[in-house]
Amino acid sequence: MKAIVLAGGLGMRLRPLTDDRPKALIPVKGRPIAEYQIEWLMKEGGIDGVTFACGYKWEKLKEHFGSNFHGIPIDYSVEELPLGTGGAIRKALSANSREDLVVVTNGDIVTDLPLKRMIEAHKQAGELSASMLVVPYRSRFGVVKIDKLKVVRGFDEKPAFPDVWINGGVYLLNSRRILRSLPEKGDIERETFPKLVSHGELLAYPHYGEWVYLDSQKDLEELEESIPARN
Repeated sequence: MKAIVLAGGLGMRLRPLTDDRPKALIPVKGRPIAEYQIEWLMKEGGIDGVTFACGYKWEKLKEHFGSNFHGIPIDYSVEELPLGTGGAIRKALSANSREDLVVVTNGDIVTDLPLKRMIEAHKQAGELSASMLVVPYRSRFGVVKIDKLKVVRGFDEKPAFPDVWINGGVYLLNSRRILRSLPEKGDIERETFPKLVSHGELLAYPHYGEWVYLDSQKDLEELEESIPARN
């Protein structure tokens, strides 16, 4: 099974770290985040090939990974102009249309998701176009607890809300079915998923485990603190 890593973003919130490299090459404990992702894809999903859907500073990716990493082929689907997530996936899939089921992951997350279980759940669900990882919403702010008299009774630092789910940025796509719903240019979240929902074609896979979204310097600090526990 192949994987597509979405790595075309400009990483504006992480400047100056992304002045001279794509976000996927931001170092976490001395290693690019993309290395952690590829190792996870291999270990948890049995992935045997990775395509970077890339654009901004993509040459840096190729310089680092070349055509092979840890024994699996690496290639590059390069956007001359930004295509959005949907357009980027469409371009990458069109070059690898022989694959029936493809893993797609945003290039800025680290997770311990048991990918093989997600793949099995997708297959057992039947002929669906896609599955989406969903994770509990976690507030970026601390929550103040007050009673009926408005007296503060406690604090909850960045609580998770287990009944509120957000898109976790990992997808399983049946390439032949999904291509007809992908835009030439635009985001899969806005252009494609609403169409699939209207036809009952999108399966959710809930995951309560580790999931970190790298979008700011603070996210990077928190991710680096968690790495020793993961290794």
